[in-house]
Amino acid sequence: MNERVVLIGAGSVSFTRGLVADLLDAWPKGELALVDIDPAALEVATNLARKMIAARGAGWKLEASEDRRTVLKGATAVICTVGVGGRRAWEQDVFVPRKYGIFQPVGDSVGPGGSSRALRMIPAMVDIAEDILDLAPDALFFNYGNPMAPVCRAIRKATGAPVIGLCHGVNHTAHYLAHALGVSAARCTYNAVGMNHLTWFTEFRVDGADAMPRLREIAAQRVSEAKGNPAAVAELSPFSWQLFLLFGAFPAVLDRHVVEFFPQFFRDGNYYGLTLGVDAFSFEETIAAGDREFAAMQKDASSPDPLPGQYHARGNGEHEQVVSIISSMREDSRWVYSANLPNMGQVADLPAGAIIESPAIATTRTLLPVVQPRLNPGIPGTLATRLLWVETIIDAALERKRDLFIQALVLDGFAASLDDAAAMADEFLRVHAPYLGDFD
Repeated sequence: MNERVVLIGAGSVSFTRGLVADLLDAWPKGELALVDIDPAALEVATNLARKMIAARGAGWKLEASEDRRTVLKGATAVICTVGVGGRRAWEQDVFVPRKYGIFQPVGDSVGPGGSSRALRMIPAMVDIAEDILDLAPDALFFNYGNPMAPVCRAIRKATGAPVIGLCHGVNHTAHYLAHALGVSAARCTYNAVGMNHLTWFTEFRVDGADAMPRLREIAAQRVSEAKGNPAAVAELSPFSWQLFLLFGAFPAVLDRHVVEFFPQFFRDGNYYGLTLGVDAFSFEETIAAGDREFAAMQKDASSPDPLPGQYHARGNGEHEQVVSIISSMREDSRWVYSANLPNMGQVADLPAGAIIESPAIATTRTLLPVVQPRLNPGIPGTLATRLLWVETIIDAALERKRDLFIQALVLDGFAASLDDAAAMADEFLRVHAPYLGDFD
């Protein structure tokens, strides 16, 4: 079977080149269609992909379009890496809350930034899902866009499209824990369940032996090392290790994301003597790095010289393993991956229908979630309000209701008062008006 892969949001800084490298490694031929509404970003992605295909002598056909409907027909897989508004809109998701004393290091999953991003992403992704159902109903449909849980839940709730959410966070954290233990990740097996960017490792084994007792020893050491050591605190992720000691499970994806799920401790950004998003996990540097990387890609795309070797390389956990997942599904290999799917009973402790990140088996028809043991009540307790926030922000985005948006900001827990929640909502609606339109 020749794959026809459609990548929507191809102007992504790094994903497109990684996906192309993976495709060229996996299959000798196929069709790739790149889609982005930004013509400049699409041109960069197309030129890079064309040069990569030429360098490998691969039998891949390449197309590009600003209109996804022109390329969706016949797609066997659709992968969405959409980020409505790009980095400039993302900046506002973090900078607006700072005016209210709220400091987020990422602001793409939860917190006021996650709520704001969800308003932009959900309607756009629902529209994409409707086009996929119309033009490529049998295609595998993958989403990378954040906030993962609201986006995937909204798509399924509004359209019924069987979207699969993918993130490299669990894989990345598994490698992190293996490194902490001083072993190869290939020797490790694990179980992780939760909500994307707060997914709890409830089991971790090395060569079949329980490694959790050794990880608890490492946790105590890391927490101790972080005390009074601001220069190393971000690297040590002490809050995640403290949570492990308390809950008996380790949270992915380390402190940069995990702290945003606990506003009661980090509302003002105080992080072990540093300020989140400023001198701990600098948000400005994240944005600047993205701008620099895009500029470098733009230069490489337009240069007559061959592409640097790193364009064909692949890092551990990169690209959320989508090509591997597709291959496993086609071959019925029954490999296990971490995926964001509706709770159909695989996690009895969490609400039915909620988007849960947990292990799933790749079968010929779908990714089939693995039924989980009962969780320590504290773990679903950390997720309960978050999953209801998901439902509220989805309704706000689809019904275009200001009051529902304010409710979501209140449920999220960062706003210091109802007045602050309302004021933030109004400012977000104003600065993102080009993407949102009018709210009632």
